[in-house]
Amino acid sequence: MSQQSAVPKPSLQGVRTKVRKGQVKAQAKHEPAVFRDQLYKHLETVPENDFEGFSAKLVQAGGTLEYLKYADTLFEILLVGGLIQPGGSYLDDGAPMSPFSIFNARNPPDLEELKKYVDVFNKLNRRFKYLQKPFEEQSLPTLLQYIGRWSSEQRDKLAMTIGLLLSQGLATAACLQSLTKDHLVKNDQSINILALVFSAFLADQSIDHLAATLKRGNIKDLLLFFPPNKRDAKILDAFFREKNLPTVADWYTKKQYAIAKDAIMKELKEVVERSDDSESIISAIQSKLEEQRLPETELIQSIWQGLMASVDWSARPDQIEGLALREVGKFAPVLVAFCKGPKTQVALINIVQVYCYDDTRVMKAFPQILKVLYNKDCVSDQAIIYWHQKGSKPQGRQHFLKATEGLVKFLQEQEESEEDEDEE
Repeated sequence: MSQQSAVPKPSLQGVRTKVRKGQVKAQAKHEPAVFRDQLYKHLETVPENDFEGFSAKLVQAGGTLEYLKYADTLFEILLVGGLIQPGGSYLDDGAPMSPFSIFNARNPPDLEELKKYVDVFNKLNRRFKYLQKPFEEQSLPTLLQYIGRWSSEQRDKLAMTIGLLLSQGLATAACLQSLTKDHLVKNDQSINILALVFSAFLADQSIDHLAATLKRGNIKDLLLFFPPNKRDAKILDAFFREKNLPTVADWYTKKQYAIAKDAIMKELKEVVERSDDSESIISAIQSKLEEQRLPETELIQSIWQGLMASVDWSARPDQIEGLALREVGKFAPVLVAFCKGPKTQVALINIVQVYCYDDTRVMKAFPQILKVLYNKDCVSDQAIIYWHQKGSKPQGRQHFLKATEGLVKFLQEQEESEEDEDEE
């Protein structure tokens, strides 16, 4: 047995093992400088500002150059004009800047001219679809983290170009995460770049489109782009208004209100499940308000929705209206505590109107609910009369105005009789 194992196994001599072409390419030496020089030969033949010509040459070069292997190198050349070393400085090997680069755009940067550069990237990535992933997942985030290395004009060009790329769906907002790095956040560098990105984006698209783009890119909080000592909603609001971006300031404020309202509604549901004591509920709301202030009209909406969400509506259909009136009466002290001004009172009536319109089970109970709110001092007679005359919401307006005619007439007559008594 041991002698058999000592005999060497037969082997083939002089046989060439075949290697796949893709494997040969993968094992080949990585030479970005050689790739750059070869690409320059194609681009140097195109006249300046001939964007159609640059697009055609890039497509033609893709037939012979290894775009996939040198994707990062390709976009470094086309975006910032040369090869970038680790740390963000240009490779100093005596090579000239690229014949085509967004840094070649005139100063000061012009949005309409930059759109022509962006169109070249669009045509390139559409022709070579495999470039899209490295473009938005590697090249853009990497270049953004080095943005402090370039002049103010170059930074502006890159920021505006990224804004245009995002607005046209040629990249995702995930690349903006690079701007939250500590070395960029300080001295307001990141937030000033972000303002330029937003300005370019909003030149062609709406704030709703921008909000959706940021959400898809997992950009959750704009405060992370501010220095740690400036991460305050008031500072953010003032900054974007100063940069002539009031729509961004308004959108962020509404977003924060929505988060705060959701938190209050969630807290209310949990508190009511533990105890329906009014003082406990009021205390829970006040605690949440210390974390995030809300306008009174927004607050009363979240309170109403939170309280109604805590109600068990599984009663028989013929008992639903009675259940609604009991629950409103039970929670009235909570509403009174946060419904002090006439504007808030009218807002509460409108909230109830829309709630009854959306939930047809309690639609007929609206006049009775309004009467309970009046009797419990949640809303005044003036608030009800104003709502009836010119303050109602369009949802089911005619139905609700007609249904409350009797109550409004009674309140008006009561008000007139009180005025007569005062005159006497």
